[in-house]
Amino acid sequence: MNASSSQGGRRPRIVVVGSLNVDYIWSVQELPRAGQTVLAGAGRNEFGGKGANQAVAAARHGGAVSFLGCVGDDADGARYRQYLRELGVDTSAIASVAGAATGAAHIYVDCRGENMIVVSGGANDWLEPDRVAEVLTGRLAGADALVAQLESPLAAVAAALRQAHAQGVRTVLNASPFHAQFAWDVPIDTVIVNEHELEDFFGVTATGLGGLAVAGRAELLERHRIAHLVITQGREPTLHVSAHEFQSVPTYPVVPKNTVGAGDTFAGTLAVCLAQGMDWPAALWRANVAAGLSTLADGVQTAIPSLAEVLQAAGPSPRD
Repeated sequence: MNASSSQGGRRPRIVVVGSLNVDYIWSVQELPRAGQTVLAGAGRNEFGGKGANQAVAAARHGGAVSFLGCVGDDADGARYRQYLRELGVDTSAIASVAGAATGAAHIYVDCRGENMIVVSGGANDWLEPDRVAEVLTGRLAGADALVAQLESPLAAVAAALRQAHAQGVRTVLNASPFHAQFAWDVPIDTVIVNEHELEDFFGVTATGLGGLAVAGRAELLERHRIAHLVITQGREPTLHVSAHEFQSVPTYPVVPKNTVGAGDTFAGTLAVCLAQGMDWPAALWRANVAAGLSTLADGVQTAIPSLAEVLQAAGPSPRD
């Protein structure tokens, strides 16, 4: 892998393949139940999408980020590309799809900061595996990590993982949202899931995983072709599982206002930390701090903290 090359002051190079959405965010007192109508308070529009959220988090944490995705040939798409460029993200591989609308997400956030999200893929659905493989062939040269999620067409995600594996680049897959039909066909360095996705993908709870013997955990990882499995659990400690380790790293204590972007902030930050060669406890603590800070403000990308803010809050990294 190329992680060691990020030492010596060079910004780690991160390639993100994923989705770009315009988020329509509504504040509600309670999340609606099936068949229920609730009245929203304040509403606003922001840039979002799991891929772009993670790209912004990686850029704010010091990564040199290149993004591969699709927007519509509409005003939202043009504004989104300009916005990412202003953040220092390389947008030259973001395609504008003729006749398509930029992806959209409707997000409902209750008084406790919990959320419900409905996504319309729009132009994201036009991300094709052949184009992904072709574009990545050149962009992965010298890259420290490829980051992907499951909010884009699954065939395109699989193509990205295969191309990165073929070129010896570390892969970080945030296996979210859950898709029962998705199965990767090459080894993956790091898979990030929350406690619900852990059960959906792997058929085991976090408690059950912790109760396995070392050989049992190693067998599960080998069967799924994963070197490192990371499980986020909301306020509960984040877990890291490898063939030889089972580590628990505490989350950063906050009273959350809005949890919408916390998982994406965690994934983008962790990718940079791993590319910099940080050890697992330190990398997970840094990502936990970034995720916690992101819950303290309204918004998604606007709430993602800078590297300076994370370093100020983090202090020494706790050990499991």
